[in-house]
Amino acid sequence: MPIYEYSCTACGHELEALQKMSDDPLITCPACSQETLKKLISAAGFHLKGSGWYATDFKGGQSKPEPPACGTGQCGACTGTPDV
Repeated sequence: MPIYEYSCTACGHELEALQKMSDDPLITCPACSQETLKKLISAAGFHLKGSGWYATDFKGGQSKPEPPACGTGQCGACTGTPDV
């Protein structure tokens, strides 16, 4: 269930409420008891867990391994003597 943020336009009280997406928005402020609560627009936070595509393909911090040297001496990355 998402956590929604609300702010009272009368007294400035702010609160968070754990609600279903299908629930009606809250309207009564618990601080001043007026029907002046407004739902705020905020960024939703989430955390990807596990070893799925995100951790293996897109998560930063690790670079892909270097390709093996060619063994010909023409690429500049090897000595020119192939491993046999």
